[in-house]
Amino acid sequence: MTTNDEEMIMKVTRMLLLVPVVAAMTMMYGCSKPESSAEVSRDVNEARQDAAADIADAQRDAAENNAEAQGEMADQQASVADTASEGAYEVAIARAEGDHEVAVEKCEALAGAAQRDCKDRADAALQAAKAQAESLRPR
Repeated sequence: MTTNDEEMIMKVTRMLLLVPVVAAMTMMYGCSKPESSAEVSRDVNEARQDAAADIADAQRDAAENNAEAQGEMADQQASVADTASEGAYEVAIARAEGDHEVAVEKCEALAGAAQRDCKDRADAALQAAKAQAESLRPR
């Protein structure tokens, strides 16, 4: 529970604890006939129970909101991780294709079997780099 949630609960608690006091004072001054001490005691106890129930409801709501926010945050973190992984994959593929293009151009300086072997090695290096890049992709 965050500090803000705790502060909110404390404010609600204080406010709810004042309700029975204000209600008791209103009843005492608003009526021409005072209630008996048994009635006042019963009313005060009832107000306390109501306040306790309201506090419990507020705490339950705050806990549910906190759990929901944490779930949303976890989803966002997973999305960020997926985006970063996809970006790393795309960079690795671009690098592999760029390296392959450079290697093939260098092979052009060779002739015959040496050129074929050079291009085969460049193709193999491209395939290996692409396979390595696949490990970066989000699952």
